[in-house]
Amino acid sequence: MASGGKKKTTMAKLTRESRLRERRLDKQARKDARKQTAADHTDQPMGTLSGEDGVLAQPDTEQPARPSDLVAP
Repeated sequence: MASGGKKKTTMAKLTRESRLRERRLDKQARKDARKQTAADHTDQPMGTLSGEDGVLAQPDTEQPARPSDLVAP
């Protein structure tokens, strides 16, 4: 049963909606890729960074001096 009415949606509107759907799909694909990359990195152990001698790199644990520590009593 065909409609006897006139088509109300213009080609410009159909094109805009199509581009919007494409952008949303692209955005979702990028979001999924970021999640997958993050999940891949969390599977690796944290202590994998090492120097040439095979010793694990240790973060600098020394705290910087605070201005209140530098004031003489």
